[in-house]
Amino acid sequence: MPEYTGEWDRAGVAAYLADARVPIRLACRTPAGGLWMLSLWYRFDADAERLVCATSANANVVEYLRADDGVAFEVSDNDPPYRGVRGNGRATIGPDEEKAVLRSLLERYLGGTDSSLADRLLAPDREEVVVELDPKRVYSWDFSERMRGVNE
Repeated sequence: MPEYTGEWDRAGVAAYLADARVPIRLACRTPAGGLWMLSLWYRFDADAERLVCATSANANVVEYLRADDGVAFEVSDNDPPYRGVRGNGRATIGPDEEKAVLRSLLERYLGGTDSSLADRLLAPDREEVVVELDPKRVYSWDFSERMRGVNE
């Protein structure tokens, strides 16, 4: 079970992650020990307290996470007032043979699978994997109060 610190408790973090429609920023290490960061679509599995992503089986990050499963992540608003969730944990890679996770992410971020992007991602010859992030530590922040009036 993750350790929750910061502005929100477990329920507050779950609510934010369920509502936010920005990609997760994921940091990991390369096999050579360098740092790597990328953005992925995600959904939050509140029951398992896990972030679930999908990517191409051929993506560099798949190789990197198989070599070292340690990750850091952030999901945060891009516009003021700033708020979000960051943390660290472990990643696991698994098959998404039926592309069920990818389909759920297309629904979440694009509202469906009727687009040229969805057609390309769901192509039969494209192999997809699931990236599951199991947080160990989760920190949340919400600057809404101190930034009141910034966008008015």
